[in-house]
Amino acid sequence: MPVLTDDEWAALKSALDHVRSPRRRPMTHERRTVEAVVWRLRNGAKWRAVPPEFGPWARAAHLHLRWSRLGVWQRAFEHLRDTRHAALAEVMLDGTSVRAHPKAAGAKGGP
Repeated sequence: MPVLTDDEWAALKSALDHVRSPRRRPMTHERRTVEAVVWRLRNGAKWRAVPPEFGPWARAAHLHLRWSRLGVWQRAFEHLRDTRHAALAEVMLDGTSVRAHPKAAGAKGGP
């Protein structure tokens, strides 16, 4: 179940290689794991709902969190934007698909 086309993956891989440390350890199943992150973000599903063909959901979740903290995603998308790969570099968030916390449902709380 490919999430990214070969051209999209080549552009994203190039951007990721450009922004990550050259001394990093090679990642096994890199494309599969990154596609799991992309699948989850596109669908808005929970990590545990990532299809098994993408490998262990926890690997994708840890990768996403680690790269978010280190700024890898930010630098990669800036690199894509600067190299004119706008389709991959632009991320939009539509408020109609964002779930609110259950406590934000408007019910009166407390005694």
